[in-house]
Amino acid sequence: MRLSMVKMNASKQPKQGTILLNPGGPGSSGREFLAGRDGPGLQIATGGTFDLIGFDPRGVGDTIPFSCFKNDSLRAKYKIKDPVYLNSSDTAIGASRAVRATLAKSCEDNVQDMAELIGTGYVARDMMQIVDALHEGGLLNYWGFSYGSTLGATVAAMFPERMGKVVLDGVLNPLDYFSGRDISQLTATDLSFDGFFTGCVANPEMCALAQLTMDAGELSEKVYGLIYHLKYNPFVTGPDAVSDIIDYTFLKNAIQSVIINPSTWPLFSTGLHGLLTENITEARTLSFFTAPQPTIFPNNGKEATPAIRFSDVPRERVNTTSFDDILEEFYATSKLLGDFFSSLPPSYRDWPFRAKGAYLGDFRVKTRNPLLFVGGALDPLTPLPNAYNASAGFEGSVVLEHGGYGHTSPFQPSLCTARAIRAYFVNETLPAKGTKCEPVFGLFSKNTTEDALALLENS
Repeated sequence: MRLSMVKMNASKQPKQGTILLNPGGPGSSGREFLAGRDGPGLQIATGGTFDLIGFDPRGVGDTIPFSCFKNDSLRAKYKIKDPVYLNSSDTAIGASRAVRATLAKSCEDNVQDMAELIGTGYVARDMMQIVDALHEGGLLNYWGFSYGSTLGATVAAMFPERMGKVVLDGVLNPLDYFSGRDISQLTATDLSFDGFFTGCVANPEMCALAQLTMDAGELSEKVYGLIYHLKYNPFVTGPDAVSDIIDYTFLKNAIQSVIINPSTWPLFSTGLHGLLTENITEARTLSFFTAPQPTIFPNNGKEATPAIRFSDVPRERVNTTSFDDILEEFYATSKLLGDFFSSLPPSYRDWPFRAKGAYLGDFRVKTRNPLLFVGGALDPLTPLPNAYNASAGFEGSVVLEHGGYGHTSPFQPSLCTARAIRAYFVNETLPAKGTKCEPVFGLFSKNTTEDALALLENS
C-alpha cells in the first residue's frame, strides 16, 4: 500500500518532532489541507518547531482510492438523482433511499476487492506506521479536526502507551459515530445559525441584510421563510440550468458551507439580501459557496466519505429504529440541517461492506500523556458537550472551551485558544480545567484570520 502524504519542515530550530494532521470528513485530504492555504497558519499555530505531515487516509486521494463509478458521467447521474435534503420535496425520502441503494450497488460492483480495507481502525494503524518510520521516539503527536477527533480518539484508545501530544479539535462523540447515530452533532446547529442574525444587526455596516430590519428575530423568520419559499419558487439568475437556479437545495448547500466559517458571513448576507429583494447581481454571489474549489492534488477517492463512514459501523450496531422515527428525531434536533443528516442512518443499513480492521473497543483508557480536547459551545457541527463526553473516557485529559462560532477553533480565531494549543505542543503544558477562551475579533469583522495569525506569531 502506498500512503500519500506531504511534509512541511519546521521553520525554527531546534526541531521538537513531527505533528500529524487530519482535517476531518471523513474523506478530506490531509495533503490538500497542509499544502494549501492552511499550511502556513498551522505552522504558526504549532510554534514553528515541528515538522508537519498531512496524509491521505485509506480511500482518499491516492491512498487506496475509493471510487464507485467507472467515469464522472455516471457519477453525475447519481448526483442529479440524489435529493440530498429529505425536506426538499414530497418525494425526496423515497428517492433518497433508492439512490443511496444504487450507490451501494455501484460500489459493490466496482470496488469490492478493496472495500474491507477502508476504515478508521486501519488508518489508526497506518498513523503508527508513520510514527515508526520517523524514528523520533515512537510517540504520536497529532492535531485532528472534526472527524479527525474521532480518528484521534481511536488511535489513542488502540495505542494509549504511544500517545505524545494529541489535540482533538471540534469533537465528534466517538460512541455516536461508531454506532451510526450522529444526531448529537446537531444540538447546537440552529443556535449557531442564530448567531448569524444577532451578529448581523450588531454590525449593520458589514451586513447587507440589516437594511431590511434591525431585529434579529425578524431576520431569522425572513431567511427561514425564504428557504421554504425556494422549495416551490426557485430564483433564476441566468441561463445555466445547473448554476443559475437557486432553489431549496442550492441555498441549503450554501448554508452548510457558510455556517462553519463566520468570515464568509458578510458576503453571504449580500446574497441573501439579493434573494429577498430580487436583486440578481447580489443573489449570484451565493454561487461562491456552492462552486467546486480548486485543488492541488487529484481527488481519486471520490466516494471515500461514505466508504469510511458506513464501513466503520458494525452491522450489529446499525440503528434499527423506524425511518419515520429517525426523521422526527433529526428534524426536532435541527430544523436547519436535520433533513440532511437524517438521510445517513438508513444508508448504514444498505451499505454492503464492513471494515475488517474496525475498532470495537471502548474509549476509556489512560494514555501515556494526557490529551487536549477543544470544543465550542457555538460550534454548529461538534458542540461542546461532545468534547466533555469524549474527554471523560481519557484519564487526565482536559477540555479547553473555545467561545467562537464556526466549526473547530481556527474559524473564529482566539489568541487564548491558539496560545493554549501552542503551549501544549511546545511545552507539554495543559490549560487549567475550566479554561474558557474568547475570539480575538467579533462577528462580521473587517479583520481576517491572517490578522489573528500575525498577532499570534508576534506574541
